[in-house]
Amino acid sequence: MTLRPITLFGIVISMVTGIAFGIIVYHNVLAQEVGDEQERVFNQVLNHVRSNYVDEVDEQDLVDSALKGMIAGLDKHSNYLNSSDYDDLKAETTGRFGGIGIELGLLDDFFTVISPLDDTPAATTGLAPGDRIIELDHESLKGKMLIEVINLLRGEPGSSVHLRIERENALRALDFDIERAVIRVTSVRSRLLEPGFGYIRISQFQNTTSEDFSHALATLTEQAQAPLAGLVLDLRNNPGGLLQSSVDVADSFLKEGLIVYTEGRLPSNKLRYRASGKDFLEGAPLVVLINKGSASASEIVAGALQDHNRATVLGTTSYGKGSVQSVLQLSQNRAIKLTTAYYFTPSGRSIHKVGITPDVELELDAQANGDSEDLILAQALELLKQEDAKLHARL
Repeated sequence: MTLRPITLFGIVISMVTGIAFGIIVYHNVLAQEVGDEQERVFNQVLNHVRSNYVDEVDEQDLVDSALKGMIAGLDKHSNYLNSSDYDDLKAETTGRFGGIGIELGLLDDFFTVISPLDDTPAATTGLAPGDRIIELDHESLKGKMLIEVINLLRGEPGSSVHLRIERENALRALDFDIERAVIRVTSVRSRLLEPGFGYIRISQFQNTTSEDFSHALATLTEQAQAPLAGLVLDLRNNPGGLLQSSVDVADSFLKEGLIVYTEGRLPSNKLRYRASGKDFLEGAPLVVLINKGSASASEIVAGALQDHNRATVLGTTSYGKGSVQSVLQLSQNRAIKLTTAYYFTPSGRSIHKVGITPDVELELDAQANGDSEDLILAQALELLKQEDAKLHARL
């Protein structure tokens, strides 16, 4: 039997309608059933703990613990923030909080000092980038989550905490007794190294860093009584901070082009940051100092200036944190800090787990004090003067 066109068309319509209906049923019924099953299991576990656990447990604590575990399982930079954690995070961005003064990360399953903050108990006691904390107050940290260790390190100013650490090339574990203090992080410091050549140190990117940095540049120019002939930008042991602050600092030296871009799943996390068109130094040479304690936002600055051939990067390979964390508020006093994107340098380099490789390697003590510090700054000045000579030779 030969099907008439109208009959064949009806069959096709029926098939398409059936497929479409099947897809709708899957998404609206089967997918919902999967979600319902997950919710049922969660509630079942919660009820078992509530009814059968040997000690009575506060239900909010149970939910907080479940949420912490969920977020901590994603990556080492994402956290669930209860009321106390959220307050601590807000305090960090303003540059004032109670603790010992370190940026801590989870590296190769070890709680690792990314960098001690300038003029804090951790820095003056002698903690260094790369130190692995293995005990805190004589208790092992095995099985602890990063946010738990951070909370244990914080405390009332004047109280003490005992740290046992492992350090590369040390023959045995090292012990430190550190007295907590109110940590006030001075984000930007500056001085003239010699006539015409300035030095600016950024210890962390906070919400006032951009304004403080612009003020430091203007002050150095005033002190030099002429446009600067060169600048050393010190980002060593800078653990990062606010993305926008780092973009503003890099923008101070770039007349055009990308500074950094981010890639994430959502369109809102696919961002492009471009230079606004003014180089404060008007092309005068720039040297950026980095080391293994330079992370995140400080790597954005170093990477952007390096990609645009605007600066010579001097030091050792940086930490390699190329992910962006967004703070998503859940309620007035709770939030999650969630990795929402990766950032890339203008040339498309991903820094994540790789870091920024300096143009000029300089292997010196990570603490960089005393004679080592003098050698580093002397090398930086030499590079500035070489670049200055080249520039004037072209004119």
